[in-house]
Amino acid sequence: MTGSVQPQKSVDIPVIDYEGSQYRADFWVGQGRQYEDAAERIAIERMLPANGGRIAEIGAGFGRLADLYKGYEQIVLFDYSRSLLQDAARERASDGRFVFVAGNLYSLPLASGILDSLVMVRVMHHLADVPAALQQLRRALHRHSVGVIEFANKRNLKALARWALGRQSWSPLNHEPIEFVRLNYDFHPAWMEKQMQAAGLRVKQRYAVSNFRLGALKERIDAELLAGVDSWLFAPGGTFPLAPSVFLKVDAPAAGSRILIEPGRESIAQLLRCPVCGAEPLKQCAEDRVACVECNSAFAQRQGVWDLKEAL
Repeated sequence: MTGSVQPQKSVDIPVIDYEGSQYRADFWVGQGRQYEDAAERIAIERMLPANGGRIAEIGAGFGRLADLYKGYEQIVLFDYSRSLLQDAARERASDGRFVFVAGNLYSLPLASGILDSLVMVRVMHHLADVPAALQQLRRALHRHSVGVIEFANKRNLKALARWALGRQSWSPLNHEPIEFVRLNYDFHPAWMEKQMQAAGLRVKQRYAVSNFRLGALKERIDAELLAGVDSWLFAPGGTFPLAPSVFLKVDAPAAGSRILIEPGRESIAQLLRCPVCGAEPLKQCAEDRVACVECNSAFAQRQGVWDLKEAL
């Protein structure tokens, strides 16, 4: 069945692109972020249902967090970077539960109402148009879905201290987002709460995460131990977040019913939405091809990744 067809406008919104980058080596492996990784994993595990039908991680990159979803029947890893997803696909080629999709979040090529769970971590701070992105996330959820969404907190202790000492010109108390480097944003918790409400997402739980993101502490204290102590502060800190990272557990109570699609290669097209015109679902043309029934745009699977960034 073809859903509501709406022209996609994502081409006008700037997107940060890690295509061809050494993101894993440059940002994670050997970069002293074991504590952040451990703290984020604890937060996700506490907020996310351990088991379910279909989950998607938005901005999954090379699949750093993919092992957290082992209780799900189907796992969609979505990212703008084909090369990062290809790395993830090579590592998980033997696990048929994984589907790898490259595309633009602002024209999210996932069909409406298909996700039981959703995770988006370390992505929000790159979004130039948060309301547009949240609308796309909300569309992919059904009324019983659970989402875990993280954002960078503008009102964190370090920013407050720098501002108080005159070492920072912008106020962490101002609700408007701050772009401190091109396509790198921090957000005030109150502002983000309003965006969630406007998108039809209900915040059910809020955690303040990475409270000890200080080089001196990370160098002296074991990462797992530090993350464990940090986890004691997640919920209390969530009432008035001062940590650099905030995790939200959300649902979409006004969304439609769950769309049932049995996992399997033959059903891949049913998971997808045309990023060109917005029609859904797509149709399977061949083992490695899908196409839109409305605008006839076709898309291919390459090196294990369904490429919906560009039509053939």
